[in-house]
Amino acid sequence: MGWSFKAHGGIALALSAWVLLSVVLAWLPEGSPSAGMTWLVTLGVLFLVGVAAWVRVLLCKADKKMLWLAFRCLPGRLRAVLGVLAVTGVLLTLIGASQENDLQTDGVEDGRYYVYDTTPLHRGRAEVSRSAYEEVLRREQRSMLPVFGAAFAVIACLVFSAGEVRQADSRSKSAHAKAT
Repeated sequence: MGWSFKAHGGIALALSAWVLLSVVLAWLPEGSPSAGMTWLVTLGVLFLVGVAAWVRVLLCKADKKMLWLAFRCLPGRLRAVLGVLAVTGVLLTLIGASQENDLQTDGVEDGRYYVYDTTPLHRGRAEVSRSAYEEVLRREQRSMLPVFGAAFAVIACLVFSAGEVRQADSRSKSAHAKAT
């Protein structure tokens, strides 16, 4: 596998671990050190890394079966790490989605913190304290960000598999050139 596939897959793998770690830290009472990280920034990075991975898969001209066979050729530890990150992302998403979350962050204006209440009888914008706003922000992180962590793990799987396909393809071309 070429160094660019390793670097691209490593970036996706590191982003997956970082996002999932920030979600786990959001469960702590002190909060997450990345509490200011918004899901829009994560979505933007996911889009850029994901589009590059999609282009790589298209360029290697592999179908699902070939990518699966290439994934099975990856080292066992790498497959285990990728699997653990993907499953952890899915489990944390399910846990976050199972909690009631009637409040959503609405923003900070002039030092005042606002949330949007989505309960049926109290629907609307409300001013809250800073600590209440930070708690709502942590709850949003626990429910939204694990999806991105799992997606980064899947992107890393695709990139590493495409790298294996590309490597096998280049080996077969060089063997064919030697034969002729």
